[in-house]
Amino acid sequence: MEYMIRVLNVVKAFSDQKAVDNVSVDIKKGEFLTLLGPSGCGKTTTLRMIAGFEEPTGGKIILDGDDVSTKNPYERDVNTVFQNYALFPHMNIFNNIAFGLKIKKCPKDKLKEKVMEALNLVQLKGFEKRYPSQLSGGQKQRIAIARAIVNSPKVLLLDEPLGALDLKLRKQMQFELKHLQRKLGITFIYVTHDQEEALTMSDRIAVMNKGKIEQIGTPDEIYERPKTKFVADFIGETNMFEGKIKENNGKEAKALIENDEMIKITDENLGELKNEEAVYVAVRPERMKLSYENRGENNVVKGKIKERIFVGSINKTIVVLGSGREIVVNEPAASTFKIENSRDYVFVHWQSKDGVVVSYG
Repeated sequence: MEYMIRVLNVVKAFSDQKAVDNVSVDIKKGEFLTLLGPSGCGKTTTLRMIAGFEEPTGGKIILDGDDVSTKNPYERDVNTVFQNYALFPHMNIFNNIAFGLKIKKCPKDKLKEKVMEALNLVQLKGFEKRYPSQLSGGQKQRIAIARAIVNSPKVLLLDEPLGALDLKLRKQMQFELKHLQRKLGITFIYVTHDQEEALTMSDRIAVMNKGKIEQIGTPDEIYERPKTKFVADFIGETNMFEGKIKENNGKEAKALIENDEMIKITDENLGELKNEEAVYVAVRPERMKLSYENRGENNVVKGKIKERIFVGSINKTIVVLGSGREIVVNEPAASTFKIENSRDYVFVHWQSKDGVVVSYG
């Protein structure tokens, strides 16, 4: 396996506070890896150490086989794209993109060829004589990306680069960035707090919390099989049940949830869970269905409908269980289930395979 970046037991401490606490991650050549997490989780500090803007307190950063832990940013074959674009306002677009090539004393004919190629890649050919003040936010971000890729770096680091854009443009740029990354074959390391953005763009996601990586995996793995309560809560919507294991054969278990409901779980995370061990069971709202009858499926809980909200393509229904816990059920807007005012109670159903055991801590 060829790795472009290896982050090995990296620590970054400010005074007595560890912003990054023993983080390790191997990033393959040509991979799009996203560092995802809330503000203050250490994702940007990790990116800055890879870029060379911060020096690790401990551990190593290996770039394409070379230990760059203490090297300056200009000694590393990486470029960074920031949220605020960082374009030179007094330079036109051509010179903004060409700046790094001029520093490297690139021949003029080759320089022009590379700049125009970069403009083509970000679909802004013909903009070379304009100035940053004449561009929209999305166009500025594309120029910042063009300036970063024109030097053909081994790694492109992107620190919340779409954060300043409106929602529609941000979604458009997500697909364009992923397409660009595939076309170039450059290793991308992307920082964001936006779960949907991470799921849309990444080959793999490293979810960070309090300076540590909680889980690394593909978007599908992170969403469908979270390993910790934090990951399950942070990525999308989820219903979290507290319970205790009652029977476990390693492949299937029973758990008592909400004090009086017995459910079945089929989950690879069951491992060596023992009887009476406390667990959380996470179930995504879209995996649940509503009915007025107990249909005898794997798992069912009973509750009262508190509210139903139409959200475009789905109906979001909030159900209050007997314990007082509120859960959310997301069904297609075309669902055949209709609320009958004369009914007090509804049943919420889901399959045993759709409940995921996550760590209690």
